[in-house]
Amino acid sequence: MGKSNEELSQEVLDQLSHVFDPELGADIVTLGMVTALSTVGGEVMVTVALTTPSCPLRGQIERETREAIESIDGVSKVVITVGALEPEAKAALMDRARRIAQNGAPETSISSSARILAIASGKGGVGKSSVTANLATGLAQQGYCVGVLDADIWGFSLPRMLKLEDRVEARDHKMIPIEKRVGTGSIKLLSMGLLADEGDAILWRGLLLNRAVQQFIEDAHWDGIDYLLLDLPPGTGDVSMGLARHLPRTEVLIVTTPPLAAQQVAGRVATLAKRSNLRVVGVIENMSAFTCEHGSAQAVFGSGGGTRLSEELRVPLLGEIPLDGDVVQGGDDGIPAIMGSGPGARAYQDLARKVSLLLPPHHQLEGCSARLLDALSEAVGEA
Repeated sequence: MGKSNEELSQEVLDQLSHVFDPELGADIVTLGMVTALSTVGGEVMVTVALTTPSCPLRGQIERETREAIESIDGVSKVVITVGALEPEAKAALMDRARRIAQNGAPETSISSSARILAIASGKGGVGKSSVTANLATGLAQQGYCVGVLDADIWGFSLPRMLKLEDRVEARDHKMIPIEKRVGTGSIKLLSMGLLADEGDAILWRGLLLNRAVQQFIEDAHWDGIDYLLLDLPPGTGDVSMGLARHLPRTEVLIVTTPPLAAQQVAGRVATLAKRSNLRVVGVIENMSAFTCEHGSAQAVFGSGGGTRLSEELRVPLLGEIPLDGDVVQGGDDGIPAIMGSGPGARAYQDLARKVSLLLPPHHQLEGCSARLLDALSEAVGEA
């Protein structure tokens, strides 16, 4: 006596639970990508819906799906339809994948209440490290303990920008970040620059590079921090993708500059973040207009890149940082510009205020409604 349709359907689902989407880190059944399944005799018809029709893994998933079903005794024919998820179903899938990644993430000393923000860009030279140093300083001035991980292994610059030059020590086989008081808060920094001399060339690539960042995350004492800021290397490489596995609750701030070309490159990073199941939460435009001593503003590199990107991604434009010599000088001197009073300082102060308001540590979320109402009242008053 042959199998019933119900028995065969269940066996098909069991087999498909071994077909994984490597980008999302879970099987296609758990993720809800198997949207239709029917059996008639030995014929199996299944529909697999991907996150996007142009998914680069389409061929691999379709092939592994077919092989999994054909391995079942009694299957005479397999018909596979590959489609794309509707927006609501796609959002549900991404949320499901995020929870799966969080449950399987390695243990760290980072509190579950800490907010983890990755500062990312599509290319070098847009000022990510400067944004990281000033944002960390601004949050510390508000009384927060801010962890800073300089994940730009071969291009580290934060030890100089934050004037932290001591060598990292270990306790219980884990690195102790270098800490300093800032206002009523503090900054804790880990960087390859605290392990190697600033002039040393770091030639790591691929897995070695990703492993170094993993050690900075897992093998370090990050106790007590309210925020962890990650200064990522430029582009869409191994470090950025590794964060989805090591710190799946990471949220991404995209740094861009005004030109359209820079906005398009930054958009690729946002696309990678979404594919890695990381949430993009805001855009920061750096190198905006230059204001001369007579008060005239000049858009040296054009205008609108940050606004266009934020509208494209449907996330807020959190700040527009002007061209200001104090920002450059502050990076060289180790005294971030935010501690001054010029146009760059005011822009960074506003950015830090917005981040603490819109992206507070998770233990403060209970007061978000009141904080947002206060911000709305303030904005209306300024208008």
